[in-house]
Amino acid sequence: MSGAVDLSALKERADAQRQQAQRPAAAPRADQPPNGGPAGGGPGASSTPGASSGPAVLDVTDETFEAEVLERSQRQLVLVDLWAEWCGPCKQLSPVLESLATRAQGSWVLAKIDVDASPRIAQAFRVQSIPMVVAIAQGQPVAAFNGVRSEAEITQWVDDILAQLGDVLPGGDGAGAAAEPEADDPRMVAAEEKLNAGDFDGALADYRAIVEVEPENIEAASAARNLEFVLRAQAHDPAIVETAAPTDVDAQLAAADVLLMSQRPEEAFDRIIAVVKVTAGDDRTRARTRLLELFELFDPAEPFVITARRRLATALY
Repeated sequence: MSGAVDLSALKERADAQRQQAQRPAAAPRADQPPNGGPAGGGPGASSTPGASSGPAVLDVTDETFEAEVLERSQRQLVLVDLWAEWCGPCKQLSPVLESLATRAQGSWVLAKIDVDASPRIAQAFRVQSIPMVVAIAQGQPVAAFNGVRSEAEITQWVDDILAQLGDVLPGGDGAGAAAEPEADDPRMVAAEEKLNAGDFDGALADYRAIVEVEPENIEAASAARNLEFVLRAQAHDPAIVETAAPTDVDAQLAAADVLLMSQRPEEAFDRIIAVVKVTAGDDRTRARTRLLELFELFDPAEPFVITARRRLATALY
């Protein structure tokens, strides 16, 4: 995952928040929670001390992400547990992770992040489904998995990561030596040049080709999804908004695209949520996947995105 997920924006935002908090008599901004507000608590989260690195399990928010995840990962492996209160599988996985973190004796620490309370972090990790666990070392994601895994599987996964990082994190042969900066991927550069030149079809083909070879390339996958939406939405007849039959899944998804292109995101999301409520199987999965793709076109902190995510969760569970 290193290089595919850019967490620098979260660090910059934390710096800005810290500067804001240091200004005398400065009131919190309307779009920013007061500094020192309550941290989100994960299911069963605890602060059981580790052997050498303080708490083994941390509740992390937008405000504490830099210190508790990015800075801590310079000296210690950090596993980020992305969860939500409404997520049943999250409540199965979290106790396993917390137990393993407590028994890890400081070799790694667990950082729990409520994606509803910290949507910008979820956006930075390009979260599409939870639970999602991301391993962070030296400020960069190095591995990840989605869904519930057994204690044995997670233990092996962590052991493999620690073995690979033995010469990178402090205490290894490299004593914290910085990794060499990664060169720009020439394939991504070529796709971006086509995009800037207005060759959208060519750029999309390039991004898809990268994803076909490297399904884990999050940057290319995200660029492809964005371009797919624009080209797909422009191909629809705007009249589909009025003519789509309630039971015609393809027509309703097309209508949602048109509504979104017309700057009516709430109506677009409502269309797809209505489809999720009345469908099952492949049709329901297709509608849910499309809605998650559309969410990624917006700042996750937008109120209408947060509301739609909750309504989708209700419709699914």
